[in-house]
Amino acid sequence: MHVLGICSRGAREDTLEQVVDRVVDVLAQSGRVGVIRYDATIADGTAVHEAGPIGGDVTYDLGADGDWTATGTGLSVQDALDNLAPDCEYALVVGLSNLRYPSILVGDAAETADADGAVLARVDGPVDVDDDLVAALEATDPYHTLESLVARVKRSPRAARSGAIATFTGRVRAKDSDDDARTEYLEFEKYDGVADERMQTIETELEAREGVLEVELAHRTGVIKDGEDIVFVVVLAGHREEAFRAVEDGINRLKDEVPLFKKEVTVDDEFWVHDRP
Repeated sequence: MHVLGICSRGAREDTLEQVVDRVVDVLAQSGRVGVIRYDATIADGTAVHEAGPIGGDVTYDLGADGDWTATGTGLSVQDALDNLAPDCEYALVVGLSNLRYPSILVGDAAETADADGAVLARVDGPVDVDDDLVAALEATDPYHTLESLVARVKRSPRAARSGAIATFTGRVRAKDSDDDARTEYLEFEKYDGVADERMQTIETELEAREGVLEVELAHRTGVIKDGEDIVFVVVLAGHREEAFRAVEDGINRLKDEVPLFKKEVTVDDEFWVHDRP
């Protein structure tokens, strides 16, 4: 799933809604779209999940208690994204100005928004949203969860031959021992183009093994906080033996062969791991 933020400041409410509608129309030509609307002025725990018919849009309306969370449901923006990821090709997040995902900036937000992710467009109204938005969005890193990758391999044309799905999830470890300084976050950068190509090669070579039907590798980049997931390996196979071996080889090869660079930030220090002796 690819995530797109839409940030507005100074634009009329109807203009923002027209931009959102236009973006949904453009993206819906290529896949199912989920919409997350965030309103910091709502603090009573109101959260609405409206699901249309199969293939239709899904909308989450989230209020806030100061931590971007609908207090009545405990549903955060990331929770909503996680829920959408297995079934949607695209997700819009409307109402947050500092997303770490690619964004469209509307009105004055084009000058004042603090966007951590790539800015794909700066628009004044719906007529400024180009049809090539899909290509621009799909050129950015997708949003994966373990559940979305498992759902993907289950949709494989060869799934009828499968008797096993094995997975591995790597996450940010706070510390190795009680005496260690606590890790606050890791930051990953990748060698653009080369990293994705290497992961694709590993997937293809693992899928060539007898009994291995589908392989999905995914590694997040950017800032990943303590306790968050970093990397996933998902294998669809005929039997558990092939699945387990492919998962272990997949994560080992990813770590050895894919050019990813890791900075660790602890409560006491920060350093690029490859610079450490």
